[in-house]
Amino acid sequence: MGNEEQFDAVANKLKEMLNTMKYGSITLVIQDGKVIQLEKNEKVRLK
Repeated sequence: MGNEEQFDAVANKLKEMLNTMKYGSITLVIQDGKVIQLEKNEKVRLK
């Protein structure tokens, strides 16, 4: 997978993750200058 393809794949997955969560954080794990993992930590707020 080339750099441009990897960037597009990461961007698409990141958009998908952002659209499905209301509160929390997303962490990108980088190795050798490439994103190898996305971690989603979602919080549920109780009223």
